[in-house]
Amino acid sequence: MGICSSCDSNHVATAKLILQDGRLQEFPYPVKASYVIQTNPTCFICNSDEMDFDDVVSAIEEDEELQPGQLYFALPLSFLKHRLRAEEMAALAVKASSALMKSNNRGETCGCRCKTVTPFPVPEESHRRKVASAGSAGGGAKRGRRKLQAMLSVIPE
Repeated sequence: MGICSSCDSNHVATAKLILQDGRLQEFPYPVKASYVIQTNPTCFICNSDEMDFDDVVSAIEEDEELQPGQLYFALPLSFLKHRLRAEEMAALAVKASSALMKSNNRGETCGCRCKTVTPFPVPEESHRRKVASAGSAGGGAKRGRRKLQAMLSVIPE
């Protein structure tokens, strides 16, 4: 778990499109499906939320805009009106997962795309001395453990 500050205000939600070759294409601006189809004429665009195995795969309308925060697939025309088998669904999930991981690993380690802080390495012997001295401060408590007492108070309204 890394140390991560909130960066929702800095992050722009994008529409994510997984291409047939497994690459991820992101759109931080509104784009219609017809634009994407022009650059990939051998495919159609489908919304990942509308895909279920053993169900027919359908295309989104050409005049429909890809929505920010949504995942889409560019699938070959042969998949149109085709029942999606569990194996095909699993293969698409692996392809999407791989593309998303590659996009998140551009020097960043969390999904929110904020930089994480690398912890300063502490030599093992220094750490042991601190734990031992903290344990002896408890006045006969078990080594390495201190008795903690809650210091809570009530704030009148």
